[in-house]
Amino acid sequence: MPAYWIANVEVTDAARYGEYARLAGPAIEAHGGRFLARAGRYKQLEGRDRARNVVVVFPTLEAAEACYRSDAYEAALRHARGASVRDLVIVEGI
Repeated sequence: MPAYWIANVEVTDAARYGEYARLAGPAIEAHGGRFLARAGRYKQLEGRDRARNVVVVFPTLEAAEACYRSDAYEAALRHARGASVRDLVIVEGI
């Protein structure tokens, strides 16, 4: 079954976060991930409002988690830490 990364992000340092985004894309694609939404228009209906919302589909939950735990994604995450406030969840599709 496919799985989805759903990230809600408040960017606090655009330059550092830009480096995260540059490195994260190839790491995600290397694990079969494909962006479905990436910081586009949105409407906040409930909960906290974070202006950057990202949805990525992976072939499986295991592939999504393997991506998150990979060396390449960890290298990207170093730039996001301290440059953003983030929530990230992996949800298995139906």
